Amino acid sequence: MPEHPRAGGRLLDVSTDPFVADERGWTPVNPRLATGRRVVSISIAALVTALLVVTLVVGGYPELGFIALMVGLGAGLWMWWLIGRQVRAIGYAERDDDLLVVSGILFRRLVLVPYGRMQLVDVRRGPLERYLGLATVQLHTAAATTDATIPGLPPDVAGRLRDQLAALGEQRSAGL
Repeated sequence: MPEHPRAGGRLLDVSTDPFVADERGWTPVNPRLATGRRVVSISIAALVTALLVVTLVVGGYPELGFIALMVGLGAGLWMWWLIGRQVRAIGYAERDDDLLVVSGILFRRLVLVPYGRMQLVDVRRGPLERYLGLATVQLHTAAATTDATIPGLPPDVAGRLRDQLAALGEQRSAGL
């Protein structure tokens, strides 16, 4: 049985563990995705903490303001770590007949999208993604539960994946 790197060195039977990709393995997303998510979440947390601290200090409760500041810093550090873990848990695997997309730390999610069921492949880039040199690929199928999103891809990889998935989708759906 092959060894799975995320299983702490334990040997897993790949036939029973759906989160183990084939011999090609999972393709991770770009680590810059963590940077973008950290910027957004830390900015919001800092704004909320600052407003709370100022309100408490001006309201005559400087001790509570200090406690709020410490809680805000602790929450920011925890979010920094958690976002890094979340981004490292996102990956995709291109197989012969389908695409697998995996995500999640505590609650793992695996979406299998058969190429023949794909109706639309969408590539998006928001302002922060453009600044970081990233793109998001979203796959749409007839069933909303099998839609999959792959964030944090370099634009050239997203474009290649879009073209490849669209071609495979056309090819596989023509045989239906």
